[in-house]
Amino acid sequence: MKNKFTALLILFCCLVSYSISASTTMDEKKTPLVRISTSMGDIVVRLYDDTPIHRDNFLKLAREGFYDGTLFHRVINKFMIQAGDPDSKGAAPGVRLGAGDVGYTLPAEFVYPTHFHKRGVLSAARQGDQVNPERRSSGCQFYIVTGNVYTPGQLQQYGERMLQQRGQQLFDELAQQHADSIRAMYQRQDQAGLQKLQSQLTEVVQSRLAEEAKSVFNDEQVEAYTTVGGTPHLDGQYTVFGEVVEGMNIVNEIQMVETDSSDRPTTDVVILKMTVLE
Repeated sequence: MKNKFTALLILFCCLVSYSISASTTMDEKKTPLVRISTSMGDIVVRLYDDTPIHRDNFLKLAREGFYDGTLFHRVINKFMIQAGDPDSKGAAPGVRLGAGDVGYTLPAEFVYPTHFHKRGVLSAARQGDQVNPERRSSGCQFYIVTGNVYTPGQLQQYGERMLQQRGQQLFDELAQQHADSIRAMYQRQDQAGLQKLQSQLTEVVQSRLAEEAKSVFNDEQVEAYTTVGGTPHLDGQYTVFGEVVEGMNIVNEIQMVETDSSDRPTTDVVILKMTVLE
């Protein structure tokens, strides 16, 4: 009986060990690390598993050496450092950069508020809403957030401003849905009808905003933005798909370099190599 018990105990321990090992391996696969070796030092980023399109695209480009030799071409102190423009490779001093791409865009992967623009996150750059209403990400350009630390009062003001912008967005979307009716009422100069529709749409917007106002910033966001900082006005606008786990001191040094009128560093900050840490 003792021998049987010992054998079962050994088998159980082996199964537990295998399970832990397998779980660790899966976690490592789900949260890959990439070392960004720059002319100012190394930065290591962890990519999020719940933004798989951005994760896999970044890994692909990193493995292909796409980023090797590119510059941090847009640097704004207390905001962010941006890179990934293929046109920046070997670019002459003073040339304005930022328009280069890889020939495709990526669908937005907003996992908000789980991922937000706290200090140190990795996000995808993109074109503005006017030409990119779906907020699709650049296929190659990215930025690392530095940002500011906010007081609770400042954060509240940001929240109110975000709600105002959200309210305008909702109203515009609803108005677009009623575009034919609005056009017809304008043509027959039906002011009463227009006023009634405006009131109805405003009520819908206010109702929706009342719900959204309850969670403009959750506790984790408040804690982050009032301690380590970030860029809260970018939340829900750009895809956050990773974060710095080593080398934030290098990010700090990069954000403080001298730049020209187009925010390009006057002395090139080069991505020497990206390495996927398997």
